[in-house]
Amino acid sequence: MHLVDESDAVPVTSAADLLAHFRSAEKPRAAWRVGTEHELIGVRAGGPKVGTAPAYDGPDGIGAVLAGFAARGWMPVEEGGHVIALTHGDAQVTIEPGGQFELAARPVAHSCDLVADLREHVATLAEVTRPMGLAWLSIGFRPFGGRGDVPWMPKERYDVMRAYMPTVGTLGLDMMLRTATVQTNLDWSDEDDASAKLRCLMSVTSILTALWASSPIVEGAVSGYQSYRAHIWRATDSARAGLLRFAFEDGGVYRPYVEWALDVPMYFVYRGGYLPVRDLTFRRFMADGWQGQRATRADWALHLSTLFPDARMKKYMEVRGCDCGSMPMIAALAPLCHGLLYDDTARTAAIALTAELDWPARQRLADDVPRLGLATPVGRTTVGALAKELVAIARDGLGRTLPGVRGLIAPVAEIAESGRTEADRIVDLWQAHAGDLPALVRALAHPGLHPSSQAIALQPCD
Repeated sequence: MHLVDESDAVPVTSAADLLAHFRSAEKPRAAWRVGTEHELIGVRAGGPKVGTAPAYDGPDGIGAVLAGFAARGWMPVEEGGHVIALTHGDAQVTIEPGGQFELAARPVAHSCDLVADLREHVATLAEVTRPMGLAWLSIGFRPFGGRGDVPWMPKERYDVMRAYMPTVGTLGLDMMLRTATVQTNLDWSDEDDASAKLRCLMSVTSILTALWASSPIVEGAVSGYQSYRAHIWRATDSARAGLLRFAFEDGGVYRPYVEWALDVPMYFVYRGGYLPVRDLTFRRFMADGWQGQRATRADWALHLSTLFPDARMKKYMEVRGCDCGSMPMIAALAPLCHGLLYDDTARTAAIALTAELDWPARQRLADDVPRLGLATPVGRTTVGALAKELVAIARDGLGRTLPGVRGLIAPVAEIAESGRTEADRIVDLWQAHAGDLPALVRALAHPGLHPSSQAIALQPCD
């Protein structure tokens, strides 16, 4: 999620100016927080349009959902006469291109606070949307209908991306309209710390994808993929998505990240609105300008938000490789990443899990995991075996840094031990209710987020 801030109009003229963006984000360990963002896929729960995606307008539209939150104290953000986002303290709600409803929860020091925030969010969303007849699915890819069945949301940024995506990949529009993810955001203390964290995340991203896989249904059929969402990202835009090779090289990460980002084509320049550009890199924008405009720090921050590697650096580091699934799995990602990234011993052990892989092997792993998930071979072992080790490493890390939240990663531990993912559970539900759309919607909905459902299930803290 990104809301444009034009106030930081300080010109940038060199790579040193851009490096300062990352240095300004450095925080002492005592100030580290963890933030979680997740996207929910909404469908009509009954009636003749059961399973279909709501448009922006209308009594059951996404605009009406936003209005319901605004009526409960959230502050609306408008663009072109439409509410496109809401803020409430340090939390934000926004909409993705296909109406996916995203909560960027406030950054917290303790993941039990995240659980409380998720409970409150689910309660508000249920209160607003139950009378509308909407359900919200615990799944990483819209299972009903095709791309053309999903209405576009009225955001200028998405209009530009909609035109651009087909020029660089085959599935970018599907990524925009039909996928849902859960992300975790992390802090760093200095460049060495940022480098180690980026390497760790790039080392284990395929393992996380397999553990959180929950998108096996495509256009009303079992697809054969564990994470079709992850497969889509492999065919979206290779210039700005996927693994970053420099994360595995020695030395600091700030300058390599800047140099990479400088040469990724820009989508747009923002000057009171999104102005699409063609074949313009930030390097050339900074050197030559564009139509009389000069590059600013706000432009750089906006450009960084249009890059989609599996781990992304902005003013914090984002973990981006996971499907959105059940509420317990949404709540589990932040503490698991806390255990892996905020404990030096755990981070070193996590990096070691795949340290023997060369670059081609890492790319093959990223290509294979979307379909094979935990069964993906990795040298003489499997992703499933590595997943068991990864969860144990995270649990040990939490024991040293935040032991009171270890219970939150129990759902992940169960998946690692059993080898059965949420994708497998979804396939079972799909087959059990085959052909019964209302029953499928009810089975796939988050507890509490179907008109007939009241319960909210979240793993308690220790």
